[in-house]
Amino acid sequence: MGKQTAEAGATPAAVQQRGFTRELEERLLRYVRIDTQSDDSSATSPSTARQYDLLNLLVEELRSMGAQDVRLTGYGVVLATIPPTVPADCPVIALLAHVDTAPAFNATGVKPIVHRNYDGADIVLPDEPGVVLSPSQFPYLAAKVGDDIVTASGTTLLGADDKAGVAIVMTAVRHLLENPGLAHGPLRVAFTPDEEIGRGVHSSLPADLGADVAYTLDGAGLGEIVFETFSADRADVHVKGVSIHPGQAKDKLVNALHLAAKILDTLPHVTLTPETTEGRQGFIHAYQLNGTAAAADLHFALRDFELQGLRERGELVTKICAAIEATEPRARITCSITPQYRNMRYWLEDDMRPVDLARESCRRIGIEPFTQPIRGGTDGSRLTEMGVPTPNLFTGMQNIHGPHEWVSLQDMAHATAMCVKLAELWAGERRGAAARRATPLEAAPVDWAG
Repeated sequence: MGKQTAEAGATPAAVQQRGFTRELEERLLRYVRIDTQSDDSSATSPSTARQYDLLNLLVEELRSMGAQDVRLTGYGVVLATIPPTVPADCPVIALLAHVDTAPAFNATGVKPIVHRNYDGADIVLPDEPGVVLSPSQFPYLAAKVGDDIVTASGTTLLGADDKAGVAIVMTAVRHLLENPGLAHGPLRVAFTPDEEIGRGVHSSLPADLGADVAYTLDGAGLGEIVFETFSADRADVHVKGVSIHPGQAKDKLVNALHLAAKILDTLPHVTLTPETTEGRQGFIHAYQLNGTAAAADLHFALRDFELQGLRERGELVTKICAAIEATEPRARITCSITPQYRNMRYWLEDDMRPVDLARESCRRIGIEPFTQPIRGGTDGSRLTEMGVPTPNLFTGMQNIHGPHEWVSLQDMAHATAMCVKLAELWAGERRGAAARRATPLEAAPVDWAG
């Protein structure tokens, strides 16, 4: 009775917010318990079969909601359509989230915990008491007193990146389907695999998606609207030594591990690494080394906001590999550079309507939007490059890719309301409308994604 009385005295927006929060909690906790970690060493798409556990579940849930054209593509993307409620020739928009979690930390056996009505104190995670979420260390947490905070138990990541986005999209879709009185144009939905390893956007996705504009739900703090990201390449270095029994190795053995160590030692250590850079500075990140005395492989993430800087990072790694090879002519060292994604700003600044409408949707639900370049990338970086303008929207996720990961359910509910409002606002647009170019934007990048 008390709950009914409280609901009766609340505004419709507050009632909707509470309803979203309850649904989002149920969805998020269910989704994060499913291990969907991707694997960069796999050549398949998706890279891991376990991602199908969530992909297939989403197909079932979308069909049960009444979504149309629901299918799972041969490359592991779930697609669906929400039919329009207005007859106008408005653009087709799409909402996307990725199902995989990062290979950077354990993702098996996630035990989500809801810390209700957060009181502002340190949160000690029970399975690893040394893992503590402290508002003094994480200032954004200090601003979430009264919110319901979801964490893992200390031994795994949570997977809010990007299952918070998945839950938000699914909740928004359910709301639109159950409320046909809301005006919106045609809406497409996509859930992608392998975003965390840079392979979330298959070459067929833009055509299969069939959208004029899209949004990824893969952002961080409340109100964040992103249209500038890193540009990214990957450098793969292979070192081939000369192997022989160590008892007979005098003047014969060429140890590939020693040469790999020399490459790492020659690269910059006090500059151009993730831990020594910030803002608009690019970096070279050595993230994997494996091998034997006979052969070794090193893998580097190359990042910069500008293409010239990105080229310079690749050239530096290539030159160092050549220099180390020159010291030992019996060895063979190769370095290959593979493009991954590009700064979405290069395309979005030519037409800012997707960003403008995202900002306006935030304001319509009482959230002041902000825009910052991010020191990372999203599926939207690739989609934008391939012709589908795709800014990135907030979900609330924090401290991703590790045991300190957490998310506010109330932030997620605001993101859901923003998606609903965004669909309504695009119903007032027309295909072929004049573009609006960007004005100079001054904002400091924020470190949240890799």
